[in-house]
Formats: sequence, C-alpha cells, structure tokens
Amino acid sequence: MRRITGKAKDETLIELQSAADSQTGDENSGNGVSSLSDRGTLPGHTETDKLQPNKDTVFFRDGVRRIDFVLSYVDDKDGEKKQERRREFEANLEKAGLELETEDKSDSKDQKTYFLKIHAPWDVLATYADVLKIKVPFKESDIPHSQDVPLEWLSQPFRLPEHIMRPQPDYFTYHFDKTKTDFFLINDKDTFFPPSTRNRIVFYILARCSYYKEGRRDKDKTGIKRLLSNGTYTAAFPVHDCRYWKRARNAECESERYNLYKHWARFLCFYKEQPLNLIRKYYGEKIGIYFAWLGFYTEMLFFAAVMGLICFTYGVLSYDDNISSKEICDADIGGNIVMCPLCDEKCPFWRLNTTCLSSWQSHLFDNEGTVFFAIFMGIWVTLFLEFWKRRQARLEYEWDLVDFEEEQQQLQIRPEFEIRCTNRRLNKITQEMEPYLPITSKCARFCLSGATVLFWISLIVACIIGVIAYRLAVYAAFASIIKDPMRKIQLVGRFITPQLATSVTASCINFVIIMILNFFYERVAIWITDLEIPKTHLEYENRLTMKMFLFQFVNYYSSCFYVAFFKGKFVGYPGNYSYMFGNWTKLRNEECDPGGCLIELTTQLVIVMAGKQLWGNIQEALLPLMRNWWSSRKGRHHPENHYSRWEQDHVLQNFSQLGLFYEYLEMVIQFGFITLFVASFPLAPLLALFNNILEIRVDAWKFTTQFRRPVASKARNIGAWQEILNAVAILSVVTNAFIMAFTSDMIPRMVYLYAYSNEASMRGYVNNSLSIYNISHITSHNILNLTTDNWLDNSTATCRYRDYRYPSGHQSAYAHTMQFWHILAAKMAFIIIMEHVVFVVKFFVAWMIPDIPLDVKARIKRERYLIQEYLHNYEVERLKLQLSASFITEPPSEMSLMPDKHEVLSECL
Repeated sequence: MRRITGKAKDETLIELQSAADSQTGDENSGNGVSSLSDRGTLPGHTETDKLQPNKDTVFFRDGVRRIDFVLSYVDDKDGEKKQERRREFEANLEKAGLELETEDKSDSKDQKTYFLKIHAPWDVLATYADVLKIKVPFKESDIPHSQDVPLEWLSQPFRLPEHIMRPQPDYFTYHFDKTKTDFFLINDKDTFFPPSTRNRIVFYILARCSYYKEGRRDKDKTGIKRLLSNGTYTAAFPVHDCRYWKRARNAECESERYNLYKHWARFLCFYKEQPLNLIRKYYGEKIGIYFAWLGFYTEMLFFAAVMGLICFTYGVLSYDDNISSKEICDADIGGNIVMCPLCDEKCPFWRLNTTCLSSWQSHLFDNEGTVFFAIFMGIWVTLFLEFWKRRQARLEYEWDLVDFEEEQQQLQIRPEFEIRCTNRRLNKITQEMEPYLPITSKCARFCLSGATVLFWISLIVACIIGVIAYRLAVYAAFASIIKDPMRKIQLVGRFITPQLATSVTASCINFVIIMILNFFYERVAIWITDLEIPKTHLEYENRLTMKMFLFQFVNYYSSCFYVAFFKGKFVGYPGNYSYMFGNWTKLRNEECDPGGCLIELTTQLVIVMAGKQLWGNIQEALLPLMRNWWSSRKGRHHPENHYSRWEQDHVLQNFSQLGLFYEYLEMVIQFGFITLFVASFPLAPLLALFNNILEIRVDAWKFTTQFRRPVASKARNIGAWQEILNAVAILSVVTNAFIMAFTSDMIPRMVYLYAYSNEASMRGYVNNSLSIYNISHITSHNILNLTTDNWLDNSTATCRYRDYRYPSGHQSAYAHTMQFWHILAAKMAFIIIMEHVVFVVKFFVAWMIPDIPLDVKARIKRERYLIQEYLHNYEVERLKLQLSASFITEPPSEMSLMPDKHEVLSECL
C-alpha cells in the first residue's frame, strides 16, 4: 500500500482516485488497515480546500480523524538504512491497525523535516483498552460531591470555576471489555476515549512495534525508543490541543491547554486552588498526582512557616532579656576576658567581646522557643504524611486508580526488559511463557551496581573531607587577619568572626562541589539502573529513586551533619589539642564560637538550601524565558499563521521519562532541609513556602508552554518517595533532638540556671562556661610570639577556652569537671525524653487518623456493588436476547435446546 505525501499532489490525483475506487469493503474492515481514501492522504483540490487557514488543527487532512501521535524525521547521509527501518516500522504500525499520514518536508518551516501523523481507529483503541484494562464509565455517579461547609464564602476568592475544577461528570467505572461495548456509556466512539488515553495506547503500540523484516527475529530491532536513539526518528510526541494563549477555532477541540494556562499556569493565580481534575485529564494521572502532592505539601508548609515565624519573632522580642550576650558585649566583662589562640602559631590572643554580634545573632535561633518548634515539627511531619495518605486515597478513588498496582506490575513490562532478556520461563499464574533474567546475571549486575554506588559515595565523602581540611587551613588565616589589632580591618572584624568567615566560604565551595557531583552522578545512576534491567516501569523508577536519593542525601546533608555533630566536639584543650590526620598536619580541629555552633549550622543550611532553590529557579524559569525572548527576536510573532500544530509542538522541549523524577527529588531534598535541621533555622519552612508557591506556577508554566505534551501514564501514588519521606520524618526527630542537645547551648544554660546559679538567673553563665588555662604551659608551636603581642596586658597569665575543665594547680588539672558530666547526663536525658514524647505523639496521631476516609471506603464499596449488580443484569439480559434470537431463527426441539442453554450459560460464566 502506497502512502502519498503532501508533495506532487496534482500529478497523482487521477491515479489515487482510481486506486481508492478499486478498494473493496473487505480491505477496510478485514485486517484493520484502512484504505488510502480513509486515511485522508487523497491529495488534490478537494483536500486542499479543507485545510484550515491557520493550519492549527489536531486532525488529519480530512478534518475527521484525530492526530493521536506525531513522529518526525529528516533525510541525512545515512538515509538508506534509516529509510529501510522507517519503511518496516510504519508497515508494522499499519498491520497493527494504526492509520498514518505524512507531511512532506516542503510543507515544513525548515524544509527538512517530515512529519508522520498517527491516528488510532476505534477497533485499535477498543482492543488495547481491553488489554490494558482501562477503566471507562458505565453509569453516572449518584453520590454528591460534597456537603455544604460552614463559612464556605471565605474560600470563594481561592476557588476556580466549576467547569474548570470538574471538566467532566463523575461516573462509576469498570475495566473496558471489547465484547461488552453496549454495557458502557458510549455516546460517540470518536470522543469516548479522551486524548490522554488515546496517546497512551498509541505509545504502548509504538514501544512494542518491531522494525525488522518478515521472517527475521531480531528482537533488538523493536520499539520507538530505539529508533529515536539511533536517529531514525528525531522526535515522537502527542500534540497539544491548541495554542496556550488562545482557544482553538475548531469547536471539536477541547482547548484544555488554554484553560490550564489561563487558570493555573499564570503566576497571578498563585493564590488559587489547582485544577487537579483538568491536569489529570490532560496530562494523565502520574503528573496529576505530582501536582496534588506538591500543592498539599505547600498548604501544610503554611502552618510550619507560621510557627517558625512565631519562634523567630520570640527570639527578636527576647533580645533585651539575653543576659549572656550582654555579658559578652560588656567591656567590663567580655572585654576583660582574654581567650586562648584559635589556631597554632599564627593566631593571637583575643578579647571575648569581639564576638558580641555573633552572640546576638545566635540568640535569634538558639532560644527556648526553638525547643518547642523542634517538637512541633516532629508532630507536623506526622500530620503531613497522614493527611497526605487520606488525600491520596481520595484521589485514587476519584481517578480510578484503586487496585491499579497489580495491573502496573503485570502489564507495564518495560520493552527493554523484553528485548534484552532472551530467556523464557512459564509464569505459574498466567501459564504463559515470559522473559526473565537469570539469577547469576542478576547477582553480577547488582554487585557491579552496588560497587559503583559505594565508589561515588566514597568520592562525596572524600570531597567533604577536603572541604573540612580547607576549613581548618583557612580558619587560621582568617583568625590571624581578623583578630590582629595591628591590621586596619577592625571595622570588618566587628561584624565577621573567623568562624563565620570560614563557614560562609566553605559553604559556598561545598555548594559548588554539590552541583558538579550532581551533574555526573545523575548520568551514572541512570546507567547503572539500566544495567540492572528492571522488569517494570515502576521497578525502574523505584530503583533509580533509591540510588539518586542516597547520593543526594550524602551530597547535600553531609556538610550540615559535620557542623551539627562533629565540629567543636573533638577539639581538646590548650597544650593538648586534637589534630586532623595527626599532629604532623598542624590542622587543628575547629572550635565553636563562644555563642555555640548553632549559628554556623544556620549559615551552612541557609547557603546550601537557598542556593539550591535559587539555582533551580534560574534553570527552570529564567533560561526558558531567555529562549522565548530570543525566539521572539527572530520574528515568530504569529506561529499559528505559519506553522502547523505539530510544528509548533516540535520546537518545544521534550519532557523525558525522568522529568517528573527530578521534580520530586528537588522537593524531597527540600523536605529534608526543613525537617532534619529545622531546629537550627526556624525560618526554613517560610523560605520553602515562598519557593513552592513559585515552584507550582513555574512547573505549570513549563508544562503548558515549554514542553511538548507528555505521554499520559498512570500512577496511584508517589511511589518510593512515600517511604523516603517516612524515613526522613523518623530521622528528623533524632537529628533535631541531638541538635538541641549537643549543638545548641540550651542544655548547658538550663543546667547552670537550675543547678549552679546562686541568683537563679543567667548572670555569670559566660564566666562559668569558660575554663582557665595557664599561658606558661602553652608550648612554643601553639602560640604566637608573646613579645610581638603588644596589645595584650603583660600582667595576664591565663587565657580562657570553651570547656568545663579544672584549672591549673587543681589535683585533677585540665580534667573534666563534675559540671561537665552533669551537662552530659542532662543532654542524654533530653534526647531520650524528646524522642519518646515525639514518637509517642507521632504513632498516636498515625493511629488516630485512618489512611482512607470513611466516605471514600463507602464509595468504593458502593461502586463494587453496582458493578456486580449491573454486570449480572447485563448478562441476564444478553442471555435472554440470545435465547430469543435462537427461538426465532430456528425453533429447536426440546432435546436440542438443553445443550444450547448449557453452552450459553457456560460461555457467560
């Protein structure tokens, strides 16, 4: 069968018309391959007259058959092999029942690109809807949407029109069965399956269609993905239904893309609810569930952000009550306390009051309200996960995703698995031969994959150690410069401490390293996941998810873990300091600021978290805007007048299979920042809230304006991300408890206040928290030459350092005091109490809140009951009709009637 392109129309008009007239009816219906006239490739003036003036159509030239998928290709030097592949592939597509129509390159803008339009007729859609067990409506739902809510008028400004929120009525649905088409509500076969379902079915065929010649069994030559990778085709995509800024002129087009842009993708709609049902209808359930989760996460962030803002406000309002900072800043107290050198040889002695600003900054985040906020966040994360389960269960029911997991496992086998696994074995359930991966090959692949993951994680740890070594080396330089009174930087030194300068520069370097390692590891993770050959798409995504998150967890959080739990914990004391890699390196372990290490953890968290969000927004929003601006400079002001619908979509970015994966990963990493280390920065949820409000609209804008229409796919939940969120939620309780105990100064202050203070106040705490060391005991390599230290009062014989140790002359000189052990015991008791309280509340809340709302359970039961009832009635009526027809056509004898009845009944059963 010959397919004619848009070129050379007039020369072949008579030939094609005669060929069309010679086609028989059997050809049209026998094997599912349509004739040339049916496929709309009949050129000539009659077809030309049917073309729309602006070419902005989603139909074939006949204006009847809808374009379900488009393939594009160009002729190049290696054209003969590719032409042969395309010829075989397209012939096999026609054998599968698909209808094709080609647009010649002369009709394209670049005069190089051919476009192959694909249409799936009813027989093909019905067959594969049966195979894929797609749920379709059989009865309109009789359950009301919702009851009247008190004060509902308050939410009116945030609501969208009803036709946008509910683009179609609610139905009771059942798996499509080709033999029972009259059971379903089929008013029009052309519109019964929505475009998202149509392109999903066509892509299923494309992914499994071979392009080898008949008689050859080259299993590698299968699927559109392989043809795209070897350059046979340049793109494969379903088309958008219209331009995003203007409705389609054809009334048969839904203009859903326009509605999504108008009510969802514009930033001015940031305060509006999301049209989740319309998103699901246009893009499919998988993308719909992502935006549902992101929207729900953002809503819950509002409560965490408000509580964090209250905690921060408390720190600001209690500014004047901070006695410890007042003592540090007091010239008579902090100004008379001489601190021991911060590093060896290069660092001088320094006055405590030089850290005045740092102590005030630390109080903003390290106060009594922080404990309450840490406990609140432990409960908040539980409420978020439990309420999301309920929201997810409701969406599963409303979007016909109940019991979908089994279908996903059974039916959605990856074409790569079918191609690369040549071994076959009998499936005990289906009793059919299926491909499988031998255990020896599976073990070898897993070992190689595990070794690769360990290597890259080790590389990250090595980079982190390198950053720590940088901190130690540069710290000495900053300390010698900032604290040296002979240098003329005292104005800067008042605002920047060596700890702060080191922390900021190291955090920036660490952020750059994180971005570089991400670039390489993303490709490595995909490669090793492909190497494992997962069986299903769900298994592939789950494995890739675990690998990427494990890497990102170490990459993003390791520096924060170092500052929170290791920095300042293994310092030693003057004369017996601890050194990284041994004493010969002279890289002395870092000390915390007298105000504590919490402010440095805050600095680290803000730089990494805010830097990641800023860089992500630049990539997602600014770069596409610059591309659009550059395109407009070229004069593309009215593309609808010059380009066809498929050409307009062809120039858009391709939405890859892993596109949604990176969106989830970005948000889950953010979730880790606002839960694992939130005790150090209560404003983190507020930053995340602002980012997510922007993120929703940026993602919506990208989907509606920058990306080609993705192939619709189903997903009943957020997959492996749910388990990752649960793990992060549990870990966050532990990390915040340890931050409050060991990184914050709250426990030492409480011990001093209730056990050691004579006035039951914080007066004298600073002096109590600093130990005394005799300067004469410091070895020469540990101290700057005293003769050059002109600013120091020569009468000073001692210096102070941050620890709880006995002074020189005591029988246990420089050993830990009893107060140190009291504080340590209080820290351990606090961790145990806080963890148990939060975990008990978490599990109680989880037990109290059912995962599935009661009304959803009732609806599921009613739908199953109605399915059974309607199927029973349908079978009974069909049996009556069959029996009536048999009596009318051939009245049987009483003896011959019984076998026929039994045969019909057994067939129905």
